[in-house]
Amino acid sequence: MSALQMMADKLADDVLAAEAELGDDRFYEKVSEILMAASPTFQEAYMTSIRVRLAERRGREFLERALAAKRGGGVAPEAPEAPPEIEPIGSGH
Repeated sequence: MSALQMMADKLADDVLAAEAELGDDRFYEKVSEILMAASPTFQEAYMTSIRVRLAERRGREFLERALAAKRGGGVAPEAPEAPPEIEPIGSGH
């Protein structure tokens, strides 16, 4: 992994972790704007890291709901269905 990607990954982790404390689930977009002004290359690496993490989060939530329904955990009354079209995260990857 390149130094650029390692830095972008670290920043993405830190920003997503800070969102709950800040009470702003779109804070990553504000950081992205700052980065775009300073370095479009770094901004793109950062946004790729953000999109991957948000996609993983959505996938994990779907998995957890499906397993809860199967196991009868009471969290989900029935197995969730994947929507036919999912709203993209950012510009998508």
